Formats: sequence, C-alpha cells, structure tokens
Amino acid sequence: MSLMKIKDLFHFEKGGLQSSKCTPGEFDFITAAAEWKTHNEFSHECEALIFAAAASGSLGRTHYVNGKFVSSDLCFIITPKDPVKYPIDLKFYHLIFQAFKDEIVRNTKAGTSKEAIGLTAFGKYELPYFDIAKQQEVKEQFVTAQESTIGLDSELTHQLDLVKQLRQSFLQEAMQGQLVPQDPSEEPASVLLEKIKAEKERLVKEKKINGATARKQKPLPPITKEEIPFDIPENWVWCKIDSLVFDLNSDLRTGPFGTALNKSEHKKDGVPVWGIESISKSGQFTNSNKIFVDEVKAHELRSFEVLGGDLIISRSGTIAELCMIPFETKKGLLSTNLMKISLNHSVMMPEIFCHIIKGSTYIKESLKEMCSGSTRLFLTQKILKQLVFPLPPLSEQQRILAKLDELMQYCDELETSIKESQQQNELLLQQVLREALEPKEKEVEKV
Repeated sequence: MSLMKIKDLFHFEKGGLQSSKCTPGEFDFITAAAEWKTHNEFSHECEALIFAAAASGSLGRTHYVNGKFVSSDLCFIITPKDPVKYPIDLKFYHLIFQAFKDEIVRNTKAGTSKEAIGLTAFGKYELPYFDIAKQQEVKEQFVTAQESTIGLDSELTHQLDLVKQLRQSFLQEAMQGQLVPQDPSEEPASVLLEKIKAEKERLVKEKKINGATARKQKPLPPITKEEIPFDIPENWVWCKIDSLVFDLNSDLRTGPFGTALNKSEHKKDGVPVWGIESISKSGQFTNSNKIFVDEVKAHELRSFEVLGGDLIISRSGTIAELCMIPFETKKGLLSTNLMKISLNHSVMMPEIFCHIIKGSTYIKESLKEMCSGSTRLFLTQKILKQLVFPLPPLSEQQRILAKLDELMQYCDELETSIKESQQQNELLLQQVLREALEPKEKEVEKV
C-alpha cells in the first residue's frame, strides 16, 4: 500500500447543472443530498464517484454511479485516470472516500461562512492506493459485513418511523381534546373569546390599536358545520385565528424584505433578519440567519419586529412550517418568506398553537387548498386569519402543554437511543474496513 495524491489516481471535474435548472426526466441527477433527483438530459455515461464539494451540511458525501447521469455543479465527478498503470475498483474507492470523509474535508476545505473544497486542494490530498487484488478482496469483505447489518439498519429505521408516528398521535390527541382529562368546572373557551372581543373594543376606545382599521375589517362569516372536521369537548370552541390576535395590522404580518434587501444595508452583526432557515426540520427555532441590519434600519422597520413568544410560519414552498421564538430571544426582523403571528397570550398559549398546527394534517391540507398562486402555493394574511381552529380553555392548555412536554421528552429519548444504535452500526462497518486495510499500514511509503 502507498499514499498517492488524488490527482495522480483520478480524473475529476466539476458537475455542470444547477439544482434550480433541473427538469425531471429519465436520467439520474446526482446532487450533494442523500437522495438523487432526475433530469431530462445526461452529460456522462460511465462509472464514476460523485463528491460533494460545495454543499453546506453535505460536504464530503460521496455517491457511486454507473450509467447515464448528470451531476450538480456543487459536486466533483471522479473517474480513474490511468486504469493500466493504476487499476481502480470504484466501488472500493467509494468505501475509501466514505471512510476518510471527515479527514478529507478537514484538510481540504476553505471558507468560513460558506465552506467549500477547491479542485486544487482536493487533487493534492493523499489517499491509500492498493493493488487491484487487495481492492477487490477488501470490497468483498465489506459487502459481506454490510449484508449482515442491513437487517438491523432496516429495523432501526422502522423504529424511528414508529417514534415519528407516536409523536403525531400525541399531537393529534392534544388537538382533539383527548390527551388530558376534562374538568367540567373550568371556564369554557367560548368565554375567552367574549373576553378578547371586549378587550379589543376597549383598546380601540383607548386608541391603543387602530380603530379605523378595525372598523374597516369586514366580520368573518360564522363557522359552518361543513368547516368543522371533527368533534371537540363541550368546553372547547371552534374559532378563527382572527379571534386570537388583537390587531391584524401589527400581529399577523408578512416580512418586508428578504435577500433582495439592498446589499449596502447588509451588516456583519446587529439585528438579525430571520428566514425559512430559522425553522428546523423538527419545528424548532434555530436563530439562523444570513442577513443583519443596523439599529437605524431596524427602527425604520420596527413594525416588522419579531419578539420572544411570537410565532413564525412559512408562506411559500412548504406551507405552514412554523415554530415559536423562545421568550428569552432578542428581537429580529422577518424576511419575505415568513409571516409573524403574535397571539393574545391570555387566550392562546403560543406553545399550544404550535403543537396544534404541527399535529393537524387537516389544518395543513386546508391551508394548501386555500392558498393562492398560479405557479406556487402562497400563504397570505387573509387565508391564515380565516383558518378554523380548535380552542381549549386556558387552564386545559396548561395541562396539555405539561403532558406534551413529558411525552415529547420520552420520544426524544427513544430517538436518541435508536440513532446511537444506528451510529454504532455504521461504526462497525467502518471498523471492518479499517481492520481489512490495517495489516499493511506499516508498509506505507510515499510515492
């Protein structure tokens, strides 16, 4: 075994297709993501490795392909350089790139805010080279070990799906009033709605909210039987989200700008502008943002501030992805692809609002049906404020939240345990590969 530079063993080039220009078709379109897409044209017909060179979160991922394909411009297409002098089994080197992924990335990446691997640095990295017989021998050993772990991995994946279903079941029970016992002595939710109506009228008189705007708003039509998707407890009430906020002009608002903000106003720090990336896949606030503005600009746009306790919800793309801004979070501003919902906390706890939206397939499907736009779905204030929503009594909301916190923690622990088992399974395969290569490591020589 010897160490050789990648450029001496392989020919490599950048892929040529941007994901945004992909047209679904019959050929594989290989990107940095784990899942492949398709395209209506191909650029290569061969056996190759596809290496993710400029993709946040996927840097170093390597795919094996054999056939007609096109590759993302964020990837390198790797093929053998001199099959006669240096025979290459690409399935074996697929294993090598996977085994050395972290080391390759650590030693070749550049950049801070957006890491990437350049062609030159990649070509200079040294990989172990084995004669073709050894390559094929190790590959067969690995495949045998891999086959023995496939069943376990499949079972662990199934277990993760079951935990996901369990979460959804808990959330569904919560939104239908089946998660905690009912208390007949509690003040019914219908009284809460009357209180908020009276409070709105008082605030209009005191000019604390815009009375002219409130008078201009047409009353929403009453909820019909056809709009009610399922039964709820007697002390709950169906309402529209319009009933849960004080002033729609300030409390249910879309962001004023996105990445199109004048670049001269971009700052390295200051007040963050939160976009869709601030909502994690699990529905948690990540405080991730790509843009900052200074306090002067933030003051100009103060009506678009988002504060702790507010909710942010996606308006386009995947509709109704949402999360709550933690109460301790400092202020931020909305990007165009988000909408802010500031609930009246004396009527609806924001945590419960989030749980009910996340737990309801009905609500998300209703929003998609109501959304406008000929080329893509687009959530508007008008649509959102008409959404029919099950409102529990406030004291029951508190009990539901306590129970959900307990159940979600239980699900988190189950997921953590399963994922640790998956990692151990993956490490076992890597160990098999390293042990297969180990006997001749002492004979390493530089080429």
